[in-house]
Amino acid sequence: MISRVEYHVNFYDTDAMEVVHHSNYIRWFEIGRVEFLREAGITLGELMDDGIVFPITDVSAKFLSRGRFDDVLVIETTPTALTKAKMAFDYRILKKEDETVLVTGHTQNVFTHRETGKIMRLPDKYYKKLAAMLE
Repeated sequence: MISRVEYHVNFYDTDAMEVVHHSNYIRWFEIGRVEFLREAGITLGELMDDGIVFPITDVSAKFLSRGRFDDVLVIETTPTALTKAKMAFDYRILKKEDETVLVTGHTQNVFTHRETGKIMRLPDKYYKKLAAMLE
């Protein structure tokens, strides 16, 4: 299942040349992940209330074309792996106007205890929802 969410590039997302600063794409990957979880029926607030956090352990990005101030982007998020301890996603960020791919990327996240930071097994109430999204 591919999750899609739009983002309108703000002036503060750009550098002095009005080109999107590369660091923003990593933030936009997170927007895509959060939207994917929402579509699965899970909120980060709910996870944190249950003492679960979802930090990134690996991230990569390949920059293919530049985004600019005022572009409307589409963030595509595709889950690629799921275990009870971790989850991985691939991303494409496209310019909505002509579907030019600006960036592709990948993240891996682990499920950890909020208080201890130790890796944990995701409870079934969340795992089943995420597994259904990968089918």
